[in-house]
Amino acid sequence: MGRYTGPKCRLCRREGTKLFLKGDRCYSDKCAMNRRPFPPGQHGRFRRRLTGYAIRLREKQKLKRIYGIREEQFRRYIEEAQKVKGRTGTALLRILEERLDNVVYRAGFASSRAQARQLVSHGHFLVNGRVTDIPSYRVEPGDVIEVKPQSKDKLRELIKGTAEKRNLPSWLARDLESLRIQVTAEPAEEDLDKSIDTNLIVEFYSR
Repeated sequence: MGRYTGPKCRLCRREGTKLFLKGDRCYSDKCAMNRRPFPPGQHGRFRRRLTGYAIRLREKQKLKRIYGIREEQFRRYIEEAQKVKGRTGTALLRILEERLDNVVYRAGFASSRAQARQLVSHGHFLVNGRVTDIPSYRVEPGDVIEVKPQSKDKLRELIKGTAEKRNLPSWLARDLESLRIQVTAEPAEEDLDKSIDTNLIVEFYSR
């Protein structure tokens, strides 16, 4: 199945929570979750009792949509996380956080993960001095991500406007003058998304 290209606000309404898919709009009064906080569709206003399977499915879909990942790739991440010592859910969130497009977003160099994915795909970033246009590229401690010289003038104002609104995770450092991000450590547990119940997701794939 291809990537979803429909209205992003519809996804937030379907999951019943803000997924922050549209950057600044999600923080404004124009956010669909402020105006229509119920699922889309003819029967959206009528709440139905969810089965155990549906609850696990919705949690899985929510995490996939936050990071903009397809099912096949998400399943591979689950399998990788299951091989890591410790809690599978924590390992899964760390894997997702280490994606290059997420690092660009977390550092405030893009207003949303979708925008970060587009900027990476268009080759605007260097990783350790080499152009890297793969959004799913996994960063490691010590990696340096920077806007390539030819793109700095084009992206400087965009980054300036978004970076000042974004709290920087403890495992990243940034230099807004040189438009550089450094990965200083693995994602810390306190920086992982607490709104996701990863136990439900692990149970979904263990059935």
